[in-house]
Amino acid sequence: MNDTYIYQVSDLRKVYHHPVRKLEVLKGVNLMVRHGESVAVTGPSGVGKTTLLHVLGLLDEPTSGTIFLDGVNVGDLGELEKCRIRNRRVGFVFQFFQLLPEFTALENVLMPGQIAGLDIKELRSKAEQLIQDVGLTDRMYHRPGELSGGEQQRVAIARALIMDPDVILADEPTGNLDPETGAEIENILRNLNLERNTSLIVVTHKESLAKEMNRRVNLCAGRIEEIQ
Repeated sequence: MNDTYIYQVSDLRKVYHHPVRKLEVLKGVNLMVRHGESVAVTGPSGVGKTTLLHVLGLLDEPTSGTIFLDGVNVGDLGELEKCRIRNRRVGFVFQFFQLLPEFTALENVLMPGQIAGLDIKELRSKAEQLIQDVGLTDRMYHRPGELSGGEQQRVAIARALIMDPDVILADEPTGNLDPETGAEIENILRNLNLERNTSLIVVTHKESLAKEMNRRVNLCAGRIEEIQ
């Protein structure tokens, strides 16, 4: 496979089986994403954008189709190796932050590295720097309940970066924020893509965020349509 691409997705399908009907969400998605590229995934609510992101991030299994991540067919991997990829190569940013409420901002950022068994001293230094980079030095020891929505999302972004992932998958990262705070998060995401050359795939309804990406695709009727 071509090593220019972080993702090469072919004929991806996801079907949910319910007692009374079969729900086809993804109906043959084809998508190519280059290393360092930023891509916005748009489309109406309920068309499967989050499902697509979860499948790309190995949080959910496709019904059929292939996903090559940096040239490796993830469908050929065992569950342990998929867990390792999720931990080390993919960073996640969710609309509702998904921080652990009993831990401080610093402890939340440290979590992926601790799961991977990395040296805690080096990891802590790196986590502190990331928290500083997202502008939360004075909030490092606060728990999520003591932080605003924008501050929680900054912590989530720092957590997504702690393992130096190849790609960040962001699901409506500004959808739960006021316009001013959302603009700040958009700026952070755009800068991390440019400065770190980290591939970025963002599901969003925000036109301002979509326009900042290198490319925009629309998910419609279970398939991808190129917009630009």
